[in-house]
Amino acid sequence: MDVGDLWENYLAMERLKYQSYNQINCNNYFWRTYDQQELDWVEEEGDQLRGFEFKYQLNKSIKPPAAWRKAYPEAKFEVIHQDNYLDWIK
Repeated sequence: MDVGDLWENYLAMERLKYQSYNQINCNNYFWRTYDQQELDWVEEEGDQLRGFEFKYQLNKSIKPPAAWRKAYPEAKFEVIHQDNYLDWIK
């Protein structure tokens, strides 16, 4: 469990650095409902909303939470994992 928490923290900090270095001005959030549906990272830039789920080990296809899809049908969703994280932070 510690590995997953460390992975999430690493990705969040590296994304903040990426945004700063590239002068990307957006609001960052995490998203969670009362029934524990959640996204690890949400970016709001202008009228665009992007949700991200962080997975240290990707062992199956991950879909966005149903409440997220219902509340924000136009929002993008992506899973960040060991095979694609460098594209997300560099």
